[in-house]
Amino acid sequence: MSYRITDKCRGCTLCAKNCPMKAITGTVKERHVIDPDRCVSCGLCGRLCAFGAIVDDRGMAAAKVPKDQWKKPRIDPALCAACSVCVENCPRECLAISDPKYHGDITMIALLRAPEDCIGCGICAARCPVEAISLV
Repeated sequence: MSYRITDKCRGCTLCAKNCPMKAITGTVKERHVIDPDRCVSCGLCGRLCAFGAIVDDRGMAAAKVPKDQWKKPRIDPALCAACSVCVENCPRECLAISDPKYHGDITMIALLRAPEDCIGCGICAARCPVEAISLV
């Protein structure tokens, strides 16, 4: 189930402009709509909405959270297999696999290469097959 926008929406367009999946549509000063087929439940819309108009995929009202308090992924290098599942699933392309340190190096890991672009959605952690990623 995807996130929903309630009648508290004022049509400020902040959620639509920032949705990484372009799942939110609407016009200024009118209630916006989330396309459930495009929504990946990243939660960015809820963290941005000042009007409390977003309901999460569990039916709970999402709360606005200041950007400096958004959680970021932490990768445990001892567990990371550099499989790139997190890289491929990041909606903001914030993750990358480290470069080898020398020819034949097999100790590469996932890295948060663009922390300023990370929206703290947790998709990387949810999809990691070895549970090497946590949000902190």
